[in-house]
Amino acid sequence: MSAPEYIILGAMKCGTTTLAAQLGAQAGLFMTDPKEPNYFSDDAIFAKGADWYADLFAGAGPGDICGEASTHYTKRPDLPATVARMKAALPTVRLAYMIRNPMERIVSHYIHEWSQGVLSAPLPQALADHSPLVDYGRYGWQIAPFVEAYGTDAILLTSLERMKADRTAEFQRIARHIGHEGPVAGTEAIAAENVSAKRSRKFPLYDLQIDHPVPRDLRRALVPKALRTWVRSARQMKARPEIPAAMVPGLEARFAEDRTRLAEMFPNDPSLDQAYPFLEPLS
Repeated sequence: MSAPEYIILGAMKCGTTTLAAQLGAQAGLFMTDPKEPNYFSDDAIFAKGADWYADLFAGAGPGDICGEASTHYTKRPDLPATVARMKAALPTVRLAYMIRNPMERIVSHYIHEWSQGVLSAPLPQALADHSPLVDYGRYGWQIAPFVEAYGTDAILLTSLERMKADRTAEFQRIARHIGHEGPVAGTEAIAAENVSAKRSRKFPLYDLQIDHPVPRDLRRALVPKALRTWVRSARQMKARPEIPAAMVPGLEARFAEDRTRLAEMFPNDPSLDQAYPFLEPLS
């Protein structure tokens, strides 16, 4: 049965989609389609069984190193069975965990949920009511169960900031960690993926009414372009929201405490400074 040799664990809204696309574009590396099977985390998907999961890797070529990238795997406490399921099925898998400035991640996460119609309240209220906005950026807390199960040698910590600082070197480091010894090169042709700020807000039956080709073609034929543009603009977020100044100190304190935990597991990692510009450097 085919199985992945590496998994990108997340975190959500930290650049994992772009990283997965870059890895999948390399000779000798295979990435699943869909990129996020969420097999070990989501009960309904896990119920499809091991054969369903193995089929995701059926398109790999001989000798390809197979992998997948599912940000649901680091969504504590909402999906609690993930680590136990993964460890039982993949006891020696290589893991990569991509983080970013957690304050910026909050805003990207909020925009994503707003565009999907999950959240409608303004960002300050959403922060009070929707704990995942903060919890998914508590990287030390999120990765701790994987460290306990697999050890730190199996897990590579990287960050969006580190990728931006030296994309080629960091991409090569990630590839070596997952077992790829051949040449690798990031390509400019793969732009940043999954940019929430450009999304329109969804509504019930959005996929049927907007994405389906039949109504889409009818709109283009019957509705003037200027009107279509106005309607699309009305569903888009006009400006990137900001975390209220009064909430910033409390959030930064929580993330400082979490970074301490992360540093205990991954001491001296450059991401510990690069992803936390609002904190004093550790090095």
